[in-house]
Amino acid sequence: MTTLSFNVFPLGAAPVSTTSNIDDLVIAGWAGRDPAAIRAHIDELAALGVAPPSTTPCFYRLAAGLLTQDETITVLGARSGGEVECVLLDSPLGTLVAIGSDHTDREVEAYGVAVSKQVCAKPLSRDAWLYADVAAHWDQLTMRSWLSGADGERRVYQSGVVNGLLEPADLWSRFAGAPALRAKSAMFGGTLAVHGAIAAMSSGDVFELELHDPVLERTLQHRYSVASLPVVA
Repeated sequence: MTTLSFNVFPLGAAPVSTTSNIDDLVIAGWAGRDPAAIRAHIDELAALGVAPPSTTPCFYRLAAGLLTQDETITVLGARSGGEVECVLLDSPLGTLVAIGSDHTDREVEAYGVAVSKQVCAKPLSRDAWLYADVAAHWDQLTMRSWLSGADGERRVYQSGVVNGLLEPADLWSRFAGAPALRAKSAMFGGTLAVHGAIAAMSSGDVFELELHDPVLERTLQHRYSVASLPVVA
């Protein structure tokens, strides 16, 4: 079990702190609503030698211990990179919404997608919202990510509205047969296509994440850097 701490911002109420005990971590892959967009992402990864998924969506079961709220993650080599995603988590306050990154080893991904996801930590924000507060206008939420190199150059890496992805209740139903998040579980809800080529990060590179709610005019943010260890044969 992994225990995470959150600052939750309920609608119309003061912020409250809570902890979330997670036993099960699930990454929803190929979770788009538009078959053409799914194909575009499959083609992006095919260029890196990644085999297409057996089904869409595809649910990858990972160790809950990969979840982290640290500001730096350690990776092996310089072939990994982030992907912005909404993260839904069970908590004593109900289902929470955070922003996170499905950080993935791109070199290992060509060998096996599930393995590539298991070998990297999964960063996520300390601030969160109640899913109940945003469920009615979920499709209006927007996600963005930025990538900054050690030289300080910052560029938009991903940007888009979440209405291109399957709704959380739909994902939960497809995964577990019920329109609710399972107890003590967390699910990453799918990512967006990148602007340009899929990037790999080196030591000192920074990945920034944002989930914006234009209806309630508020934003969740997180940033983390990468520390790269040498690959020793």
